Parts: sequence; structure tokens; C-alpha cells
Amino acid sequence: MSIKPPNVNEAEIAKFEQVASQWWDLTGDFKPLHQINPLRVQFISQHIAHQVNDIESNNGFYNKEIIDVGCGGGILSESLAKMGAKVTGIDMGTEPLNIAKLHALETGVSINYQKITAEEKAVQNPECFDVVTCMEMLEHVPDPESVIQACSTLVKPGGLIFFSTLNKSIKSYLLAIVAAEKLLKIVPDGTHDHKKFIRPSQLITWAEAHGLKCIDASGIHYNPITGSHKLNDSLDVNYILCCYKL
Repeated sequence: MSIKPPNVNEAEIAKFEQVASQWWDLTGDFKPLHQINPLRVQFISQHIAHQVNDIESNNGFYNKEIIDVGCGGGILSESLAKMGAKVTGIDMGTEPLNIAKLHALETGVSINYQKITAEEKAVQNPECFDVVTCMEMLEHVPDPESVIQACSTLVKPGGLIFFSTLNKSIKSYLLAIVAAEKLLKIVPDGTHDHKKFIRPSQLITWAEAHGLKCIDASGIHYNPITGSHKLNDSLDVNYILCCYKL
């Protein structure tokens, strides 16, 4: 019986290793992630609040067990931990994790960072988390459906999973690659591969195949020229989904 290799693209890992030192530089290669992070937190907060009937405050995060799959340098992980969640961040990049651990120490935030794949973590800790987040990660692995399946395994029945990625559209190619990488140099050249972008319909199909129900979807609109960002109804470039485990 053959052993399935880890669901890891070593070339993708290497790209993020090279720029890991810039992860918390608000003007560096990860500036767009810092700018859209409040929108991601807003979207997650709204759904957790609705789930616990606590629309007026962030207490829905208190003591929630959250795992951030593909956490990188910890931008989202830290935001969720600061809101009272018990956060585990997993990634396969050594340097991004080192940066994440160091920044958490500097800011006094307690986060459990681990170098492990989503699939391995799912075997170790099935149905252990109230919330799973997987942001801008699916387009960087060989088998995104395998990650979605692992996320479904990790979350408790009734729990929430949030996925964000890039739509496989002409507009996403023009904005995320031609404009952001080639012309404006906002992110490093070669960060994205349009062939690996995922249509919302495909992501939802995969999610439903593994016991999840998509309950909301929103576009994340980022204007690289003005630096403005907002949630909207258009899923044609960056988008975020909220799924519920049946």
C-alpha cells in the first residue's frame, strides 16, 4: 500500500520562506493582507455573533477553540486571539512560523503554533475546534479539496469554517496578477498562479461533498491604487465563504 505524500507544494513554501521577514512590515510585500485582514475579521465576527446570538459585542470569541489553517506569519491568528479565542495556527513554512511565534511573544498574545499539514492535524484532533479558518491558502496546495476535507474533519458538528481564495476569472487574472504583481509590484512576482485559482461553485461543491453547507459568501474588494478595501456582493476576484458543519 502506497503512502500518500503530504499535500504540500515545496516551491510555494520556498516563496513564502524568502519573504517571511516582511510579514509584519505594514508597507512590505504583505501590506495587502494587513489591509484586508479587518474585513476577514469582520466577516468571521458577524457569523460567530449570529451563532451565539451576541450581535452587540465580540464575546462570541471568548474561549472559542479556533484553528487557523495556513496561518503564515500569524496576521489573522493574532487578531482572533486578541478577541478572546484560543487559537492554534498551523503552517508548513518554518520561517513564517518563526516570525509568527516571535511576533506573538512581542505582543504578549498566546497562540499555539505548529508545523503540520491540515490533513495530519485532522487525524490527530478530529472535531476539536469550534471554528476553522483557511485564508488565501487553498490556491497554494496541490490538492485543495484534501484541505477542505481536513477542515471539515477538524471542526465540531455545528461549527463554522471560513475559506477565502481567488476566483478563477479573467478579472482576477488582470487584477491579482497583471496589476498587483506585474505593473504595481504590490506583491512579489510569481505569488499567484491563475491555474490554481478556484471558482466559488467548485469550492462549494467540494465543501458539500465533505459534510459542509455554505451559508454565506462575500467578495473582498481591494483597490491597489487607493488602498481601500470593502466587503461586497461580487465574488469575481477575492472572496470569502462561511460554511456550517452539518
